[in-house]
Amino acid sequence: MRILVTGGGGFLGKGIVRKLVEQGHTVCSLSRGDYPELRKLGVQTFSGDISNYKAVHEAARDCELIYHVAALASSWGPYETFYATNVLGTQNVIQACHAHDINHLVYTSSPSVIFDGTDQEGFDETAPYPDTYLAYYPQTKAIAECAVMAANDDRLKTVSLRPHLIWGPEDTQLLPRLIEQGFSGKLKLVGSGRKRIDAVYIDNAVDAHLNAASRLMNDGNCAGKTYFITNDDPWPFEKILNAILESVGVQPVTKHISPRLAYNAGATLEWIYRIIGKKDEPRMTRFVARQLATAHWYDITAAKEDLGYVPQVTMEEGLDRLRKWYPIRNEIS
Repeated sequence: MRILVTGGGGFLGKGIVRKLVEQGHTVCSLSRGDYPELRKLGVQTFSGDISNYKAVHEAARDCELIYHVAALASSWGPYETFYATNVLGTQNVIQACHAHDINHLVYTSSPSVIFDGTDQEGFDETAPYPDTYLAYYPQTKAIAECAVMAANDDRLKTVSLRPHLIWGPEDTQLLPRLIEQGFSGKLKLVGSGRKRIDAVYIDNAVDAHLNAASRLMNDGNCAGKTYFITNDDPWPFEKILNAILESVGVQPVTKHISPRLAYNAGATLEWIYRIIGKKDEPRMTRFVARQLATAHWYDITAAKEDLGYVPQVTMEEGLDRLRKWYPIRNEIS
């Protein structure tokens, strides 16, 4: 089968690509950057912006299935940039599916689409979208998710997955930032650090996506639905943060800051950055402050029942893999 993975050069996208290649599929990747390692795997790579319909249309030609993983994930930036990538990009993927008679689309969403700044404990897929958002990323991801769900019909079957806090070896986003800030001593726990949060090991997130595609193309019971994807083992934030840091040789975080102070600092920094037109992400934003201070773990019963998803790699085993990979990563780099 010929399959397109948007964002195939990213952390999750690359994991999906590798698994598909292992299964013998012909895989294409559409990414903004150049990824020679994908070509070494035999992947046909397309360089282009997901907001450019011609780029999406060309990459999707002759494909039978699309994994739409590409997104702009950040807590800061202009709305237009987030909208172009997350909303227009998704609309382009849907349009390309119609143009090429592609009948199956697996979309990567985020639990943040329902985050309202308060604790979310044991929430399932019936939880509503909030009236307002603290950042443009979850807002535009929610718009995109709605578009994917609305596109589901007899011609195009769609499913949306919400993996939470993907981590593991080869992470190009979360892990490097934690390492840099950890070594510099800049990390602080917002609040007590005892609020529980979900995370999902990279291999489990990949499995969930492949399971979703398989079910979508067979019984179709998951069509038009969205699912939380986690390791089904929420840990206190302090425990998971320090366990990851320990795995890569960074001292544990022991300093704390109050949730109110963190939120006010985020609001102040956002105001300053807007005034001076600074484009890089502030050290703290309102969205991040609330995320770090609240519980967010989810009921994945629906994913288990409809997708046959069961996390195969435990948190402990994932940490052991990370611990073994990190020295090898340093030798290579």
